[in-house]
Amino acid sequence: MARAVVLIWVALMLFASTNLALAIGVNWGTMSSHLMLPSTVVAMLKDNRINKVKLFDADSWTVSALAGTGIEVMVAIPNNQLTRFSDSYRNAKHWVKENVTKHLYEGGVDIRYVAVGNEPFLTSYNGSFLKPTFPALKNIQRALDEAGIGDKIKATIPLNADVYSSGSDKPSDGDFRKDIKELMTQIVQFFHSNKAPFVVNIYPFLSLYLNPNFPVDFAFFDSGSQIDDKGTKYSNVFDANYDTLVWTLKKAGVSDLKIIVGEVGWPTNGDKNANVQLAKRFYNGLFKKMAAKKGTPLRPGHLDVYLFSLFDEDMKSILPGNFERHWGIFRYDGKPKFPMDFTGKGNDKFPVAAKGIQYLPSQWCVLDRNIKNLSKVAPDIDYACANSDCTALGYGSSCNNLDMHGNISYAFNMYYQMQDQDVEACNFNGLAKVTTQNASQGTCLFPVQIVSKGARSVSRASALVGFLFVLYALM
Repeated sequence: MARAVVLIWVALMLFASTNLALAIGVNWGTMSSHLMLPSTVVAMLKDNRINKVKLFDADSWTVSALAGTGIEVMVAIPNNQLTRFSDSYRNAKHWVKENVTKHLYEGGVDIRYVAVGNEPFLTSYNGSFLKPTFPALKNIQRALDEAGIGDKIKATIPLNADVYSSGSDKPSDGDFRKDIKELMTQIVQFFHSNKAPFVVNIYPFLSLYLNPNFPVDFAFFDSGSQIDDKGTKYSNVFDANYDTLVWTLKKAGVSDLKIIVGEVGWPTNGDKNANVQLAKRFYNGLFKKMAAKKGTPLRPGHLDVYLFSLFDEDMKSILPGNFERHWGIFRYDGKPKFPMDFTGKGNDKFPVAAKGIQYLPSQWCVLDRNIKNLSKVAPDIDYACANSDCTALGYGSSCNNLDMHGNISYAFNMYYQMQDQDVEACNFNGLAKVTTQNASQGTCLFPVQIVSKGARSVSRASALVGFLFVLYALM
């Protein structure tokens, strides 16, 4: 009997340790022209044993789909709504009631955090959100407290790593950016007093993208090179960046403040360094690091991390770069891009794909090869790309090697698919035609779009209206 108890205990410990290694989160963005049903995405999360998700809004349909799953959720307030909550506690209180407490029933949604804004202090925003962010944060946390849920659910602000820096590139010289130092000090002290975490987005890829002289291997976790900071060795930029924040918090008087990595990942297209091979290398190293619970030199132990991102998003802004639409570990249609092992044990296999996905018909819009005069095609290409996603055509990207006809066809097809294969969307002044022959070439995928959740909703609504009309006619 005693032996059986011991065996059961060992089995439970092994199960618990496996789950801990898998305690990984993902960012679920929705800036896509064709979205899957929330229930489909949630089923995929469960199939892959992903137990934390970070959202960029608090869409009721999406949040409700997470009820009863045990998945920890971070809901969010977009930047363009911050002023509404900074100016009015009443608005904050109403938002918490409608977007948080209504989901907190037995078997409901396991909401853990409210993200107040998203990287609101980016230098590219030119200070647009400096004034409303902190007051909005305080009002949301107060509303959570007064609702009796402030002990469990914390308000925080996901921040880009550009809120701090080091003049010497060594972590020990880290401090908050001069223009926001006073504000950030007040915010982190507020976090500390409310036991809320500091959520930071760290992107080793951007270090490589923004600096042509950056050592490539230092962006990954298997680098042999090191930097020395007063005897502390750093072999990768992730650890160095993370510990720059640790030093920054120490100087702000909150050295024990919890840190969550809100976004970290590697894109697979849109740049010469954005590809499946390098993404796989990055994630393999990250997962092994998390499974080993090594942490960083200044914060050893478990890392709290949300991968960025779950899916490619074809409507994201490409001002930072064409890669912005290709951060997903899954494609636009929920198919995994490459094998990976979330446990970090090196047992690579493809993650479980989204199930029940419906596609538009297997047809593509391409340049009619019988057209010989292409002198007037340029405006059509510009229009097609401006209203779809042609980022895969850029330098170093997956469709970079197409010939002229291939480039034109790719642009035409992306617009055609974006428009749900509307027959009028494959005209382009008589230059295009629809084909049932797959137009993909080599590494360049000419996609066929999925039926979006919006289209399904319309179909259901239309069916219901039709059904009611028939019932009325029979009465």
